[in-house]
Amino acid sequence: MNYMKKSVLAAALASTLMLTGCGYNTLQVKDESVAATWSEVQNQYQRRADLVPNLVNVVKGYAKHEEQVLTEVTQARANVAGLKVDKEVLEDPALFEKYQQAQAQMTSALSRLIAVSENYPDLKANEQFRELQVQLEGTENRIAVARNRYITSVQDFNSYSRQFPQVMTAKVIGMKTKENFKADQSAQTAPKVSFE
Repeated sequence: MNYMKKSVLAAALASTLMLTGCGYNTLQVKDESVAATWSEVQNQYQRRADLVPNLVNVVKGYAKHEEQVLTEVTQARANVAGLKVDKEVLEDPALFEKYQQAQAQMTSALSRLIAVSENYPDLKANEQFRELQVQLEGTENRIAVARNRYITSVQDFNSYSRQFPQVMTAKVIGMKTKENFKADQSAQTAPKVSFE
């Protein structure tokens, strides 16, 4: 019986040592890090979307015949707001691409809106418009920082989960590599935000 206890104890100890080296806990921590940084990206995109109605309303008063641009901005915001964004987006490359395209459309529409403002000196002088422009610029910077943190977090998760023995653990528990941001074709030129 003494031999049996020692065998069971040795097997339990060996299993414990093997499991601590499988990376399960670290995979969970890194997965949560990706989710947290993704939440911050969403938070900043939501901040930008919340600024849009105010910006559109201020521009409407000055640029009534720029209806097409105002409609495009409003439609882009509606497209962004209509997307279901949850953890599933991180697991599905097609959903992630759709989300990224909607955000690129929003960026493009806002760029055109800011460009329209260049034609209206009174609008550019409007204090509320200038304040919204400053908030929009700050939000774009926050988006860039949040996306960079997300990119770093995904790179860390993907690198770790592809190493041995973690790759085996990830396969067993169904964890896959995470989608990352890709540069959009329209991102080749940054949107112009002018304060003059």
